[in-house]
Amino acid sequence: MIQTESQPLVTMIVAVYNGAQTLQQCIDSFAQQTYENKELIIIDGGSQDGTVDLLKANNAQISYWISEPDRGIYNAWNKGLAQAKGEWICFLGADDYLWDTSVLERMAMHLLAIPHNIHVAYAQIMLLNVNGGNLYPVGESWLKIKERFKQLMCIPHQGVMHRRTLFEKKGVFDESFRIAGDYELLLRELKTGDAWFIPDLITTGMRQGGVSSDPANTLVTMREIRLAQRIHGQKIPGYQWLTAMARVYLRFWLWRLLGERLTKKALDTYRRMRGLEPYWTKI
Repeated sequence: MIQTESQPLVTMIVAVYNGAQTLQQCIDSFAQQTYENKELIIIDGGSQDGTVDLLKANNAQISYWISEPDRGIYNAWNKGLAQAKGEWICFLGADDYLWDTSVLERMAMHLLAIPHNIHVAYAQIMLLNVNGGNLYPVGESWLKIKERFKQLMCIPHQGVMHRRTLFEKKGVFDESFRIAGDYELLLRELKTGDAWFIPDLITTGMRQGGVSSDPANTLVTMREIRLAQRIHGQKIPGYQWLTAMARVYLRFWLWRLLGERLTKKALDTYRRMRGLEPYWTKI
């Protein structure tokens, strides 16, 4: 693995904890890439479910891995950053995987054309239900979301390539965040800088469901997004953040009053009325 102008080294960092059921698919999606100038780093938080045996079995495909207790996903990703050699770096969880075998090759072609003052590039991801079925793609052009991003996390982080110099200039993930540390990192750069959107490319499949569908966790996310905004000088919350927070609170109380099943049906009925695809009843 060497850095060349025509083939930049791409590092994929995966954080995992007790992810033996899905991690093999993640590793395979990397190993089967047609792009050769790549490295895979996996940081395991001390799993007890067979993940370590899986890592040993795939040792030939992994440039670096370690299994030890950590302080959460951002601590794990920072450990991975300390080992990364790539010019461009992406971050996945054990539930995620590269969408097809040519993702990195097509991504690398676009990365070569990106100006050096751009440190964040991204494409779409595909949302999946817990069984791996497709829901719909996520990710819009930077021109469309540039102002919205200052209020909400509207860049799919599993589809982001970070230029190494982003971390050299702006620092690593803030480990005091539990859920929105990726937003805070990107906000450091994009509150004044620009991102680069790569159209017509789905990079990653990302599973939805489980604890991620619980409105209580969404409340934590929204509060951390607001904290990141205050850190970066936004003293007053914007209209879009306030509107999104109101929807989260509404969902939270419906969930408590009606239960999960009826709330999901009601939410998807509202989505259909707005011309959107069902989401909640499919995760």
